[in-house]
Amino acid sequence: MLYTSRVRDLLPDGDVDRNQAAANELAWAVARVKAAEATAEWAAAAGDGLAERIAEAAIAEAGASISGQSIEARLELAGLFESIAESYSPLHDLGASDEHRMLRETIREFARREILPCAAAVHRQDLDVPEEIIAGLAELGLFGVSVPEVYGGQQGPEEDFERMLIVTEELSRASLAVGGSLITRPEILVRALLRGGTEEQKRRWLPDIATGRRMVAVATTEPDHGSDVANITCRAERIAGGWQVTGTKLWCTFAGRAELLMLLLRTADAGHKGLSLFVAEKPAFGGHEFAYVQPEGGRMEGRAIPTIGYRGMHTFELNFQKLWLPDVALVGGDDWLHRGFYLQMESFTVGRLQTAGRAVGVMQAAHDDAVRYAHDRVVFGRPIATFGLPKAMLGQMAVHLTASRQLTYQAARRLSTGDGQMEASLAKLYASRMAEHVTRDAMQLHGGMGYAEETAASRYFVDARVLSIFEGAEEVLALRVIARNLLAGG
Repeated sequence: MLYTSRVRDLLPDGDVDRNQAAANELAWAVARVKAAEATAEWAAAAGDGLAERIAEAAIAEAGASISGQSIEARLELAGLFESIAESYSPLHDLGASDEHRMLRETIREFARREILPCAAAVHRQDLDVPEEIIAGLAELGLFGVSVPEVYGGQQGPEEDFERMLIVTEELSRASLAVGGSLITRPEILVRALLRGGTEEQKRRWLPDIATGRRMVAVATTEPDHGSDVANITCRAERIAGGWQVTGTKLWCTFAGRAELLMLLLRTADAGHKGLSLFVAEKPAFGGHEFAYVQPEGGRMEGRAIPTIGYRGMHTFELNFQKLWLPDVALVGGDDWLHRGFYLQMESFTVGRLQTAGRAVGVMQAAHDDAVRYAHDRVVFGRPIATFGLPKAMLGQMAVHLTASRQLTYQAARRLSTGDGQMEASLAKLYASRMAEHVTRDAMQLHGGMGYAEETAASRYFVDARVLSIFEGAEEVLALRVIARNLLAGG
């Protein structure tokens, strides 16, 4: 960690805002090193030759990006990438328990059968997620992966966030938009309810979430307050018998179809100490816009924002006009009044871990397709997979994929012990950026067909681009979460 010490020297006063470039370098240095370390730890435990070469490459690449290397060392690394590509076979189950292997196979088969056939159509035509997929996931109990058994879920006495990641990974591998994000929003609300919800609230909402009877959306971001969550202005005013909500929320994925809307709202003019968390109940709406008028006279309107990728769940702008919420909507009741910021941030830890898992799933799909295409595509009389440069690209993609997966799983294990907030942020930062690299290279290896919608490579690329933006924009995450924590000695 010598490099991180040198970067720290550039921040003697710990002022991230005045030294943003150095703080960003610090966050990325640690992310690369931690990814390499997680991969090396996994490879050593597995005792597999291919895994050990991937770990060697991850360590060498982290060192190269931090300190720079000679052209000879970089050529040696390229040769290592080539050797990885020549002997590559899927490693996602290496070191996994029998339970996790069985879970992965179950989800993969469901995704292959139900999600893959409609993935291209949903993306190209910006369709709704088919109800059959939601019903199928509910039948498998996947919305209740992190809901305790007492509330109708699958979680036993001990938390197992790796199970959640396996589900997210395999669904994202088939389609990020159609399946990959379906359990992310429920997981975020579940975390908040388990941490701060009253027993009445847990029994009111958790069984319906676990069984898929009610879908979940999260509304935090606002037009003038993207990552600046502490200064949001959408307000909840206390009235007789409940609350009244007025204002606008932005980038609320699945808000039309969802029946439960997790809302972070201003309840006092005191910065982050004046925010409270609510759950709004609403009917499910299909399509790209809706209007919900309450008997009490309140109103909620939604308009889907057109996006280049990540289609299907639709991301909404929401406008609230004196929307009425009952007293029970305040998560935690008055004990958590004005403390919703902390519940939201803790829940975002799970969201960031999920995003890292989604990135791994998209990378896996892109790498699978690139390997297949590179072996089938013949140019100059040979499959392109036999040429040195494409081979090195495939090997590097495998390293980025594996390092992202192992860093993410390591964070999941830490989170299961009650720690891991920093590791989840690092995993999200690293895996999201690597997903852009891997999907870009997959597209490049497809040549002209990579730019065509006839192949899935173009969809992987535009879907992956959103990962470094939501659940904490990359730059804000690096500066205000990771770098500040590191400088504080975390």
